[in-house]
Amino acid sequence: MKFLHVADLHVGKVVNGFSMLEDQKHVLQEVLDLARTHDADALLIAGDVYDKSAPSAEAVSMLDWLFGQCIEQKLPCVLIPGNHDSAERLAYAAGSLARQNIFIAPLFDGRISPIPFEDEHGVVDVWPIPFLKPAQVRPYFPNAEIGTNYTAALQAVIDACTLNASHCNVAVCHQFVVAGSNTPEQCDSELSIGGLDAVDARVFEQFDYVALGHLHQAQRIGRDVIRYSGSPLKYSASETNHRKGAVLVTIEGKRENGDANLSYETVKLNPLRDTRRIKGPLSELIDPEVSALQNKLDYLHVTLTDETPVIDALSRLRAVYPNVMSLEYQAPEELEGLKPLAASEQSKDPFELFEQFYAQQTGSELSPKQSELAKQVLATCRDERGFESESDEKGNA
Repeated sequence: MKFLHVADLHVGKVVNGFSMLEDQKHVLQEVLDLARTHDADALLIAGDVYDKSAPSAEAVSMLDWLFGQCIEQKLPCVLIPGNHDSAERLAYAAGSLARQNIFIAPLFDGRISPIPFEDEHGVVDVWPIPFLKPAQVRPYFPNAEIGTNYTAALQAVIDACTLNASHCNVAVCHQFVVAGSNTPEQCDSELSIGGLDAVDARVFEQFDYVALGHLHQAQRIGRDVIRYSGSPLKYSASETNHRKGAVLVTIEGKRENGDANLSYETVKLNPLRDTRRIKGPLSELIDPEVSALQNKLDYLHVTLTDETPVIDALSRLRAVYPNVMSLEYQAPEELEGLKPLAASEQSKDPFELFEQFYAQQTGSELSPKQSELAKQVLATCRDERGFESESDEKGNA
């Protein structure tokens, strides 16, 4: 039995003002192609299907397209809502879709029902566990000590599941999972409430594989078979070094010791446009010889190393690289050791202080034209504050 595990599609997401819909359709087609190439028996989508609880019409249309492709390809699909999704909206028409082998986790009512898959090696039960908060779980388990504890909440839910030990059991879950004091790697597009929403990996001890969603970096947590697939696309600057892919899980029944005969591999996904960081002076980055060496249509987060801000830098960059997402300047090394002014320096003339600051910031001296301009600006500031002379300014400071 082969399952292709993905998560955190965030269909409809907008990153730095750029709609990702075209990129998402491309990468979802890649997922479908991988499922076909590897003869996957089902697609597992571990939450955050949409980017917003009230998705746009275009996002809904995209998911409808994905379902249609799965049905046409005869690829069963199991998906759960994540913290970005509305469980109610996602579960709409779930009954009708189930007849087409599109299995959407129903609204949580205290029970999780498995979806069985069977081949010559036996039965694999897939347990769709939606994103849950303790407040959603407590009403169904009044005798459990849950409070605001996410681990206790998930433990109560899983304890109520009647797992068949003779079957292989796969959980599809969307939570912030930790292993004791070991926490998974996060990026700046993810939110964890200071660890209060953490679920300890020990609650999944009964499962042979846990298909996790929520974090965008592909990684294991606790046991090797408890895995985040990561998001299929890079959705922030902090993800530029991520290797995006889908996890192909192969289960060939149970061994004599009761463990699943299981293997997995991460299969690379190729985006329509990559998301990268580039760094250097503006003149070098927009040089035709430099730009010709890379994909100009990639999404770029740019750091300029020019000593002073460049006029119209963003538009000049976008004339060469139309998908520049962000622009920042690198702070000069001289600023790292900058300290507050000593008392002896505070009595210096403002122009002298400005000269000193400029030299520290840029590593060079003011030109005659810059010096004249600085003096004019300082004189204007004195006039606007009503000081008649430099000595009068010091007396009124």
